[in-house]
Amino acid sequence: MDFNNDASGVTEGNRTLVLYAGNHMDHTSIGFSIYILTIAFIFGTVLGSFIDCMAWRIVKQESVLNGRSHCDVCGAQLTAGDLIPIVSYLKSGGKCSHCGAKISPESTWVEFLLGLTFAVLVLKFDLSFIALRFMGLSVILMGLSLVDLKTFIIPDRFHVMGIIWWLMTLPLTALTKGQGVTSYFAREVLGAEGALLQTGTESLSALELMLQDLKFGLISPFGIALFMLFLSIVFDKVSGKESLGGGDIKLLFMTGLYMRPGVAVFNLILSCIVGLVFVFILKKEKIPFGPSISLATMSSILIVSELLDGYICLLR
Repeated sequence: MDFNNDASGVTEGNRTLVLYAGNHMDHTSIGFSIYILTIAFIFGTVLGSFIDCMAWRIVKQESVLNGRSHCDVCGAQLTAGDLIPIVSYLKSGGKCSHCGAKISPESTWVEFLLGLTFAVLVLKFDLSFIALRFMGLSVILMGLSLVDLKTFIIPDRFHVMGIIWWLMTLPLTALTKGQGVTSYFAREVLGAEGALLQTGTESLSALELMLQDLKFGLISPFGIALFMLFLSIVFDKVSGKESLGGGDIKLLFMTGLYMRPGVAVFNLILSCIVGLVFVFILKKEKIPFGPSISLATMSSILIVSELLDGYICLLR
């Protein structure tokens, strides 16, 4: 009995039981799918605007919760019309509507990338708590990457947010067995065959699924973080230089919660590859490692996990 798994899985004997299979939006019309993906994109741009503002305030050591958004040059408070994601920047031509100063396109790119990420996550995992789990993670990764790029520091608040968010979604994904809204609607209302993609979990209770997810969620981060900590200590003593910051090790721990052990190991390798590519492109001896880990993490979640599952199935 074989089942594929795009997000989290457990092994029992020679069988792989699916915890939360990817609920691709296969049971909806094209028009409805476009509508849902558009909403997801807009939601992503809104949170992209928020996390970019939050990162900027952390870098500038301003209060994250207090104070309204304002122009960096003239200090004028921004109106609602100035804060529409992507649209405001394009409408103003990239200039402040009050003083005409040029605005950095960074926020617009962040809004677009998170909007695109949200849409892809919904397309892959449907309107499910699994998709919501990874949406929250992508926002956190974007925020810490922006701060790390400017300060070479990853504030602990991002690690804590990632751990809390994982714990919050743990029972929700177990209770729904990762099933998305559209696949549920297709199965229960329309009676579509095959709409329930993760049938291998029907015999497992929500508690069993949550405990399995918890177990594999803890194996990955502790294994990866302890290995990197040991490697970093040895390298630092041999070379006399700092090889990996404590924030990066904490980040590898936090992101490991969201992956199975095999995917977490591949994610570590991919993070190093992405980091080397950034070094080559930017032509700098030292770069922040947080953005590399973040990019590799989302790539592993969206692409690598499914490829590894396919490869494992071929070996059986």
